[in-house]
Amino acid sequence: MSSPISDATDSAVYKTLLESTKAIPWKIDWATMKFAYIGPQIEALLGWTPESWVSVEDWATRMHPEDRDWVVNFCVSQSQSGVDHEADYRALTKDGNYVWIRDVVHVARNEQGAVEALIGFMFDISERKKTEQELIKLQKELETLSYQDGLTGVANRRMLDSILDVEWLNARRNCQPLSVLLIDIDYFKQYNDRYGHLQGDDCLRSIAQTLDAVASRPRDFLARFGGEEFMLVLPETDEKAARAVANRCRQAILKLQIPHAASGASQLVSISVGVASIIPDHEGELAEFIESADRKLYQAKLEGRDRVVA
Repeated sequence: MSSPISDATDSAVYKTLLESTKAIPWKIDWATMKFAYIGPQIEALLGWTPESWVSVEDWATRMHPEDRDWVVNFCVSQSQSGVDHEADYRALTKDGNYVWIRDVVHVARNEQGAVEALIGFMFDISERKKTEQELIKLQKELETLSYQDGLTGVANRRMLDSILDVEWLNARRNCQPLSVLLIDIDYFKQYNDRYGHLQGDDCLRSIAQTLDAVASRPRDFLARFGGEEFMLVLPETDEKAARAVANRCRQAILKLQIPHAASGASQLVSISVGVASIIPDHEGELAEFIESADRKLYQAKLEGRDRVVA
C-alpha cells in the first residue's frame, strides 16, 4: 500500500514530466465544464495565463470564428458519445494572431461508465500546417501545369482530349450541336526561318491569347493542338454560328498586324481554319469528327490559305 508521501512525490514527478514537454496537458471536469488543470506552457504559446482558462467558454471563444462552430460541435458530440478524438483549429493568441493547434482528447469514464472528465494535450502544429499548405499549393500548380501548354499558356492536348470527351457525350445525350475549329498558322515554318524561333514563340503566344479572347462564352475552350495548330471547341454551336466564330478568329489575327514577308498567303501572319459541326448520334465516333475538321483545314490550305472552310 502506498503512503501519502509517496503519492505526493509521484504526483509531483508526473506534474514535472507533463510541464517539461512541448505538448500542453489539460483536464476538464465534465460535470462543471471547467478546467481542472492546464499546463503552464499555454502562456508561452498563446500568451494567455493558465489562470485565465476557467471553462470551455474560454476555449471556444479563443478559437478562429471560421473553425469554432464545427470544432465545438464535433468535440461535444464525440465526448458525449465517449469517443476519443482530435481536432485541428486556429487558436487566438493574446496579441491577436492565430496559431494552429491540434487537440488530442481522451474521454475518461467512472466505474459506472459515465463520462467523468476530458483529458488531453494541445500541440502546436503551425509549422506542419504551413508545410501542408505549401504542398497543396504546389500540387495545384503542378496540376495546372500538367494541363497547360508551357509556351502559350492555353490548355494542352491532354486537357483538350478530356474536354472533347465530355462535350461529345453531352452533345450526344442532349441532341445538341457541337462544333470544333481546327486552326493553323499559315506558313509558320517559313516565319520561324525568316524571323527566328524566339520571335516565332512570341508570335504563337500572341495568337493563342487572341484566339482565347474570341472564345468568349463560358464553355468555349481553346487548346494548342500541336505545333502551330490550335483547336477551339464550341459546345451547343451549329455550323453557321461556328463559321461566324471562325471568321472572327481570322479577322482578329489579321488585326494583330504581325509582318510575315515569307508568307505565300499574305504580308501579315494569317490563319487557315477547318470547321466541323455535328449533332452526335450513337453511331458517330469522336475521332471521325476530328478527322473531318482536319480535312476541312487541309482543303483551306489547298485553296490558298488565309480562309475558313466549313
